[in-house]
Amino acid sequence: MLSFALVSKNSNPFGREKVKCSIMEDSVEVILQHKSCELSRHTEEKPLVTAASGAFLAGVYGLWTLFALPGFRKVPICLKVPYLPSSRTQTQNVMKLLRGRAGCLADLGSGDGRLVFAATAKGFHCTGFEINSILTGYARVKSNWKGIPSSTASFVNQDFWKTDLSKYNNVTVFLAPGVMEVLGRKLEKELPDEARVIACRFPFPDWTPTATEGEGLDQTWAYDMNVIRKLSTQAAMK
Repeated sequence: MLSFALVSKNSNPFGREKVKCSIMEDSVEVILQHKSCELSRHTEEKPLVTAASGAFLAGVYGLWTLFALPGFRKVPICLKVPYLPSSRTQTQNVMKLLRGRAGCLADLGSGDGRLVFAATAKGFHCTGFEINSILTGYARVKSNWKGIPSSTASFVNQDFWKTDLSKYNNVTVFLAPGVMEVLGRKLEKELPDEARVIACRFPFPDWTPTATEGEGLDQTWAYDMNVIRKLSTQAAMK
């Protein structure tokens, strides 16, 4: 389930200007109410089934609240992004786009850490940025269970929007499309020329990819910062 944050092109997401955004709680409640109505129409003669369905939907909402909400109030509403884990195919596509590369990798919105673990296995020194403290804790426990040293893979409960990412030459992102344009400006400002950025499912709207892997929901795009900056300079000179 994914609710998209909307960012105005003329607004400053780091200031106090109000931006119209979709609220995750409202989206989930509407969906659950819709599903509940559908189930009730088919189970009017079956009160036990109706009760069980209601309990199931309440449980789903409870789990969503547990994993998606912690940390959300620390982030400006126009930059909020829900938790949605990468699929196995998507993770494999990311690894294909990282072939031949090495160094430090930042996973922005690392969730349960699956991309970090995959990249660590390929020799990268990874940092997962996750604002949700529950997901950060889960990833740390899983990392300890796997025996991965913190010098190789670390998970920080930190807002990457407020973090200088200049030391990373590899960045992976799986975020809502509404924040990609703003994130692109931040990365173009901070990352070194040799950096490669890989976007999952939703590409950067103003960037030209160097390579791509997969299709549909599992598609990923690779962007090389030296190419992005060169194209930006050429566009500015026209």
